Amino acid sequence: MKSVLVLYYSRGGHTARISRCIAHRIQQQGHQCEMMDLLEAEKEGIDWERWDAVVFGACVLYGTYDKSVFAFCSKHLQQLQAKAISFFSVNVVARNPEKRIPENNRYLQKFLELSAWKPQDVKVIAGKVDYPSWGWLDKQMIRLIMKITHGPTDPKAVIDYTDYQDLESYADHLLTLITTDQ
Repeated sequence: MKSVLVLYYSRGGHTARISRCIAHRIQQQGHQCEMMDLLEAEKEGIDWERWDAVVFGACVLYGTYDKSVFAFCSKHLQQLQAKAISFFSVNVVARNPEKRIPENNRYLQKFLELSAWKPQDVKVIAGKVDYPSWGWLDKQMIRLIMKITHGPTDPKAVIDYTDYQDLESYADHLLTLITTDQ
């Protein structure tokens, strides 16, 4: 049995939901898997030795990742290099299939450029537009971005672009990356 930690940064809860789906699939395959959000990880610490592997994911807002994501990668670079097997980026631009390809996703490329940690395995996951749950300013700014990128602008729209079958395949893929010597 393999043990996997799904570490994530979520602003509105959708990256947490994606992390739950990944963890659930790994558990369905008979392995131990837990989730921990970045804030919890910073406050309580991570017992890195407990895990055969770590998967780390973060969402994009306004074209970048929260600064805590980069700070965590710098602070825990050695542990990430030893235990982390994959990074997943959640962003709404990935609603377009060609933007789910890592080389075509500027947000993932920005992470790889700016992060101290350079993961060997990466995944782009389409996010969610949820105007009703966002504050007024966020709603207006994201509507403007969506208008420019030909996305949905209806302030009542809730559209989940995440491909949940693909998430299951990603979780299965993650298990193939774990070697017994990790």
